[in-house]
Amino acid sequence: MTIEQIDISIKNSKNILLVSHINPDGDTLGSMCGLYSLIKDNYKKKCDMVAVSKIPSTYSFVPYINTVKKIDDFDLSREYDLVINLDVAAIDRCADAQILFNKAKNTINIDHHETNIGYGNINYVEPFAAATAEVIVEIADKLGWKISKETAICLYTGIVTDTGCFKFSNTTKRTMEFAGQMLNFGVNPAEIYQLCYESNSKDMVLFQSYSVNKAEFVKDDKIAYTIVYKKDLEKFNYNGEDFTDGLTEKLRAIKTTEIAFVVKELNSTTSKLSMRSKSKDIAKVCSAFGGGGHKLAAGAVIKANPQHAVKLILEEIKNQKLC
Repeated sequence: MTIEQIDISIKNSKNILLVSHINPDGDTLGSMCGLYSLIKDNYKKKCDMVAVSKIPSTYSFVPYINTVKKIDDFDLSREYDLVINLDVAAIDRCADAQILFNKAKNTINIDHHETNIGYGNINYVEPFAAATAEVIVEIADKLGWKISKETAICLYTGIVTDTGCFKFSNTTKRTMEFAGQMLNFGVNPAEIYQLCYESNSKDMVLFQSYSVNKAEFVKDDKIAYTIVYKKDLEKFNYNGEDFTDGLTEKLRAIKTTEIAFVVKELNSTTSKLSMRSKSKDIAKVCSAFGGGGHKLAAGAVIKANPQHAVKLILEEIKNQKLC
């Protein structure tokens, strides 16, 4: 019934807003722009799209990305008929766009995070899906929506980035089938791979090499972590891009590593945690700090300086007997 409710809600709405999560990745952006394209092509309706933080230049190739507006450009007193959150695991993950979500006449929450509690009027959450873009493909299939090349590029980007180019354990037969469908509409996998994974700046690559080189290892090398300070970023001409993107995967790739994490200094009293695991449920660790995500990939913001944050994280891993 929920898919039919999504269809009815879009049909009955005159003004629609699509929302991505803070620190946007390929899935939230691909899902948002993909749904924008689907609504435009199948309902002949225009939508607004909002980004609550800077969009990485990596995704400048995504169709309709230039249509996305910054949250600062929005009139937060405006009321939408329908607001749809894409890949937003918790309502606070859409920052100030939460104001627009809460004021809307109707809301839809489309996601794939296990920690999503179903905060929308309509909730379509599939924790077994590898990406929210995979969920959008399913909805499009079941509603018989026309899929253009532009839509396919958006959704393929969402799937390929949230599966680490199909190498993460969240990749299923359905994931591969849905991604394969996008090739029928003109997607070039090699081109998307190059745009997503082989377009990093020299400064970013050198920064990541530096960060890996100063990584710390504990518990017989089962835990690997590195701290990113603001001063480190400044050494490498940091320009606002997410230089830490993919850094945890590099640490997890070490043979002995079971759990890898990166702690990034946001300010003197706050740190951002990004955590990955090969088999341990690290979502529970991040939940202890008010964060969440998936079993093998999760994150949180911790009210502590980086050194203290590391201590708290290691204690929580120990408390949960993960290593």
